Amino acid sequence: MDITAVKILIEPDMQAVNALIHKSLHSDVVLVNEISNYIINSGGKRLRPILLLLSARAFNCKTEHHITLAAVVEFIHTATLLHDDVVDGSELRRGKETANNIWGNEASVLVGDFLYSRAFQMMVGVKDMHVMEILSDATNIIAEGEVLQLLNCHEPDTTEADYLQVIRSKTAKLFEASAQLGPVVSKQPKYEQVMITYGIHLGTAFQLIDDVLDYSATSEEMGKNVGDDLAEGKPTLPLIYALKHSNPAAQKILRDAITEGGKDIITDVIETIKSTDAIKYTAQVAKQEANLAIAALAELPESPYTEALYTLAKFSVDRNY
Repeated sequence: MDITAVKILIEPDMQAVNALIHKSLHSDVVLVNEISNYIINSGGKRLRPILLLLSARAFNCKTEHHITLAAVVEFIHTATLLHDDVVDGSELRRGKETANNIWGNEASVLVGDFLYSRAFQMMVGVKDMHVMEILSDATNIIAEGEVLQLLNCHEPDTTEADYLQVIRSKTAKLFEASAQLGPVVSKQPKYEQVMITYGIHLGTAFQLIDDVLDYSATSEEMGKNVGDDLAEGKPTLPLIYALKHSNPAAQKILRDAITEGGKDIITDVIETIKSTDAIKYTAQVAKQEANLAIAALAELPESPYTEALYTLAKFSVDRNY
């Protein structure tokens, strides 16, 4: 099974999710509709909704709650993107101009708030306190991860452990919640911990490959400008590893780049990163995380949906976009 086959497997569910997303985006405020629709329809992979749908189907979900919650996690994710782009001053996402670059920071932040609050309105409709607990905790931890990342910006002494803490909070937590909600809405609590383990490692692997692609893919492949993380002074794992394993002259280049935001010397930075095998190392760590996700699935009942969860873990590290 490949990622295309995975999407075909859940196509009816995904069509229902997309219909609910568009229905739930409606607001009497025109600008809210405009910005929400722009970013929701800007070509995202929908990985978190896909993960939630597969998880629910793997445990034979009997209700439509998985449809609602798949839309909810996409709204939460989209809200974080709107806020992220404002904080980072980003100009390009998914190959398109960012909302903040078109409508301004104030409108982007406020529409992000609208998407968060709409997500919570929708999850209340599920009438399950455990669902509320999982998603409210996840949203809070994501916010903490954003603040941790802000503290690490322009800090060349950030360690690998520091960075992994950031991405487990900022990125992997919503993957974890999406995976966990499958057995929750399917009333299969004995599988919750299995899916928590799967989700956290899947999300970590996914982010680490994003870090690899930031220094090895083209702007067209990534849908954002190459070296954006460096321009923002973010010490991601390739930079952290290269800084630790390069000579003093190269270390100075990297430290200055992190401290000052070194997009103007991106060519020198990429050469240094490649010379230390930092890309290869980061990809290896991502592979280890994906393997931990895959190992967790051994406890699941066999089904096409379980097979698709294996495929999702493999896709997270084999992709080039």
